[in-house]
Amino acid sequence: MLAGKKILLAVCGSIAAYKTAFFVRLLVKEGAEVKVIMTESAKNFITPLTLATLSKKPVHSEYFDSASGEWHNHVELGMWADLMLIAPLSANTLGKMANGICDNLLLATYLSAKCPVLVAPAMDLDMYQHPTTQENLARLQSFGNEVVEARDGELASGLTGQGRMAEPEELMEVIKKKFADSVALKGKNVLITSGPTFEAIDPVRFIGNHSSGKMGSAIAAAFQAAGAQTIMISGPAAHLPAQGEVIKVSSANEMLAETEKHHSNADIVVFSAAVSDYRPDKPAKEKIKKTESSFQINLVKNPDIASELGKKKKNQFHIGFALETNNEEVNAKEKLQKKNFDLIVLNSLKDAGAGFQQDTNKVTFFDKNNNAHKFELKSKIDVARDIVDYVIKKLK
Repeated sequence: MLAGKKILLAVCGSIAAYKTAFFVRLLVKEGAEVKVIMTESAKNFITPLTLATLSKKPVHSEYFDSASGEWHNHVELGMWADLMLIAPLSANTLGKMANGICDNLLLATYLSAKCPVLVAPAMDLDMYQHPTTQENLARLQSFGNEVVEARDGELASGLTGQGRMAEPEELMEVIKKKFADSVALKGKNVLITSGPTFEAIDPVRFIGNHSSGKMGSAIAAAFQAAGAQTIMISGPAAHLPAQGEVIKVSSANEMLAETEKHHSNADIVVFSAAVSDYRPDKPAKEKIKKTESSFQINLVKNPDIASELGKKKKNQFHIGFALETNNEEVNAKEKLQKKNFDLIVLNSLKDAGAGFQQDTNKVTFFDKNNNAHKFELKSKIDVARDIVDYVIKKLK
């Protein structure tokens, strides 16, 4: 499965670095072409000679060879790879990656990489649990990087808990799945609505909501990682996907028009936008002045985009979202049927860490066969991957 794949392994300073010798050997046995980058501190735990011998290629740690003047081009390294894996990832390098610090070849290559990036952290229990470490890992995920979480076990300090780097065999399975998934939806077109809609009251004010677009952007990235082409119709959101086509709109009517335009070409449609249910009947052409002690706006119902396109669905897979505050399951199942969804993703504002503006979400999937799949609180990146994994299984 890995024959001909180009793997760039970046090794940081950690006792877990000794595992990379076994890992490189496994990769080469699978037919992968491996190049290795090391930080200076990594050399204290395993020698460049060992990894160069196993990979059959020179190991890089400096920008250039001081003896020959040969330059190790970080841009070329980043473009060469089909996958970059940073394992073990130290707390030091993690902090630098999360904040764009670039003071060595490894970091310069990471910032130049065009390929998917996996990281496998390894550090002591208290370091791994520290809020800054967890925040930095979440930031890497928000950039689209995938984190292979540290495992539980005995640590170098003598403590027992989470902090061990995943074993080479585990990393191999993650990489194989990554490459398998990267073509699972190749040739599929995915249409995604995302963010809020703003309904004008006057040229200055609007009716809207707190949607940030984080969930929609994560969904776009997850479908792209599975080989699909994406088009996003986004309201005025703070977060947009780094890749794929994005069409910006403001109101519900604008979002409906653009979504209708692209719907017939889509194989999969994800309705993750938080569309305003109502809009002002007659928006003022000039700014409304504050005069009276009370003020009334007549609202009219907005079109239900998911429902309208559900009527036009032809051999397409429609996914909807339900953000609820009460009777969550009943309301979600009602939407599933009413809007002709194949899958609906329910989350509740009652759950801590879920909903608008958050980096995490806690969801339950309901499908047309009345099956329920409950998930624990996890990052929106991981929720998006769960959605894509579900779609892949169903389409197969």
